[in-house]
Amino acid sequence: MNSLGFDTAPEDTRIVVAMSGGVDSSVTAALLKDQGYDVVGITLQLYDHGVAVQKKGACCAGQDIHDARRVAEAIGIPHYVLDYENRFQDSVMEEFADSYLRGETPVPCVRCNQTVKFRDLLETSQDLGAVALATGHYIRRDDVNGSARLYRGRNAVKDQSYFLFATTQDQADYLRFPLGDLTKEETRALAEKYNLEVAAKPESQDICFVPNGNYAQVIERMRPGAGVAGDIVDLQGQVLGRHTGIINYTVGQRRGLGVATGSPLYVTRIDPDQNRVVVGPAEALLVSKLTLRDMNWIGDTPLNTDGTEVLVKVRSTQTPMNAIVYGAQKGWAEVHLKNPEGGVSPGQACVMYEKDRLLGGGWIAGTEAPITIAADTALQA
Repeated sequence: MNSLGFDTAPEDTRIVVAMSGGVDSSVTAALLKDQGYDVVGITLQLYDHGVAVQKKGACCAGQDIHDARRVAEAIGIPHYVLDYENRFQDSVMEEFADSYLRGETPVPCVRCNQTVKFRDLLETSQDLGAVALATGHYIRRDDVNGSARLYRGRNAVKDQSYFLFATTQDQADYLRFPLGDLTKEETRALAEKYNLEVAAKPESQDICFVPNGNYAQVIERMRPGAGVAGDIVDLQGQVLGRHTGIINYTVGQRRGLGVATGSPLYVTRIDPDQNRVVVGPAEALLVSKLTLRDMNWIGDTPLNTDGTEVLVKVRSTQTPMNAIVYGAQKGWAEVHLKNPEGGVSPGQACVMYEKDRLLGGGWIAGTEAPITIAADTALQA
């Protein structure tokens, strides 16, 4: 059995590598080529570089396609650039804009993995005769009784399992993640070992199609008139000021509200129906119950209404929290947090773990405050 778990010699094992032009995917391709695999590199052109302004550090931009091509040439593998602009527009960018208009906080990188990469590119890899699609994600994978299990990356700082919660069991069986046990420093050392031009290339920090982090500008371009001004109100509905469009605000935001009451105020809710931004004290941000839609579960036993103890993350960088998840019908679930959490917004992902093992997750459709907080708010009203 070879290093990727197949009963064939590496040279007889075709692997497609998703090459973004960054150091992680470049090292993935070079590492597998060095191990003797039949490697094919594919880079996706995901958006119109004239519409989404090209900038240094943004993934999938023109320079990144050039970098991926140069790496493929250097390590001696075939390389293809596939035009997935329409798919990316329909599956990721349109949903991103609509989500903000619904008052949500979307996570487009998850959508991209869920649709364009692990659905469309995976099918293309199979069409090319590849037995696996490899990526540069920092997540670990292991086979147990012929079925893949996914785990948080060995290096907690670089762990990317949060962004892969929507990976189905069939996809996990087909995918490979050679960097899951490495640190970023170890990856860069390998890039230098293989003399890759991208060894010192900076990491992309922003959403690839959002220039300079200004997502509101992108939404305005996609949905003209989206930035309609409206009222900023307190928990009782009293008008405190005006906002410049709900797309400019997120739950938990404190800075830039333009209102002052003598005590710190935070965005607690966005009301798209009435075009209002609701603000309140920090304690009004706390929630203890989450309703999830489009639930993906890859645990060993199905979810049920009796509840399953899990660890959850509602942000990629946070420490997992204790919770109980209750299964519901048609992809819905309910999560009860052991300790209330603040700044949780509809549209975010709630990702679940058993220790380091990734169990899946869902999209937050609604939240509920702890009973004590809800009662206090009612008394204030």
